Amino acid sequence: MATQVLRGKNSVTAQAEPGGGLRYVARQPIMDRRSRVHGYELLFRAGPEAAFRGDGDLATRTMLDNTVMFGLDRLTGGLPAFVNCTREALTEDLVNVLPPSMTVLEILETLEPTPDLIAACGRLKSAGFRLALDDFVWEPRFEPLIELADYIKVDVTLSGADERRLLLRRLEGATVALLAEKVETQEEYKRACDEGFTLFQGYYFCRPVLMENRKVPSNRLSHIEILQLLRGDSIELKKLTRLVKRDASLTYRLLRLVNSPMCAVRQEVSSIQSALLAVGEDAFRRIATLAITSELNGNQPEEILRMAFVRGRFCEVAAGLCGLDATEQYMVGLLSLLPAMLRVPMNELTPALPLRGEIRRALEGAATPERSLLAWLECHEGGKWAVCDEVVESYGLNQNALMKCYAEAMVWAEDALKLV
Repeated sequence: MATQVLRGKNSVTAQAEPGGGLRYVARQPIMDRRSRVHGYELLFRAGPEAAFRGDGDLATRTMLDNTVMFGLDRLTGGLPAFVNCTREALTEDLVNVLPPSMTVLEILETLEPTPDLIAACGRLKSAGFRLALDDFVWEPRFEPLIELADYIKVDVTLSGADERRLLLRRLEGATVALLAEKVETQEEYKRACDEGFTLFQGYYFCRPVLMENRKVPSNRLSHIEILQLLRGDSIELKKLTRLVKRDASLTYRLLRLVNSPMCAVRQEVSSIQSALLAVGEDAFRRIATLAITSELNGNQPEEILRMAFVRGRFCEVAAGLCGLDATEQYMVGLLSLLPAMLRVPMNELTPALPLRGEIRRALEGAATPERSLLAWLECHEGGKWAVCDEVVESYGLNQNALMKCYAEAMVWAEDALKLV
């Protein structure tokens, strides 16, 4: 089987292929104006090489096979799945293996709108699928597909403001959702909103405008100190109780989780000490971590919290692959998104963190062994496949093992979000 790559971010699972290769299913969030996840685009990478090789049909077939095997629910959390489709996938009904109600079929910009393609899209639309025109540029020959489309995706890096203005004017009256692709900054997001886009693809939500010289609220520093306590071998109960009591909101959230059905506690608890005694240290660590990280994220998009959970869990379970401390690696992953949560630059946060110097430097971006797992994951999230593979080679990591850890982290994060 030839190796292929489709651009992608956030690989979520891997499947072994004959001959020892891996198929990677990847996803990228699609957000609405309220920074809620509207759906995920599913993408495919068949191996560690960074270049595309072979034809797109085989890549699409493999991606469809993976989607069926792992299930859309697991890959998208029940949200719509946007799937890149070749001509063959559309005209030969390959996509019929997917559930129509959950699937948006992306018609690639390279496809010629021939009569047979238009007819196939009409059949699929009647079957309940939604359609998206990918990397759309206006041409009269695409009008039959515009009439069928539910989404039109525009790459903001390949089009100017005047070009997009003209395009949106031509689309007035069309019943389509306008989706801006490759939106990576808050400025790009604001401009796309002003232009009339309602959906956005890219990691702009992780790059909010940072407030220079902003003092970190004392309760946030307490939250970080509590996280450090929770990752230790044993909990210092008196110190933990004192720290949690400083924050009424955190106390409420923590007690609500303890009293929820997931803990199966027969009597209600009303204090941090009784909560710890009632559920035990291991369960208390889990729910306290969820409560504290949720508090840190505040009013920021939930996707930031999801990514923080994934990063923390990934770095923790992968730590054994390279002889790193699992507790410290959990903190590296979890705290790596603190700037997005608190809107404070990392270099202004790290002096106050209760971590050893090497971990602070790793969070600040230093190329150290303590940062190796986070560096790999950040490259993977950004679809920087070549850099990702360089990290693997530099630190002697195992790509297949990393992918398994990441798949576990994704499942763990989805389960964790259901509890907060």
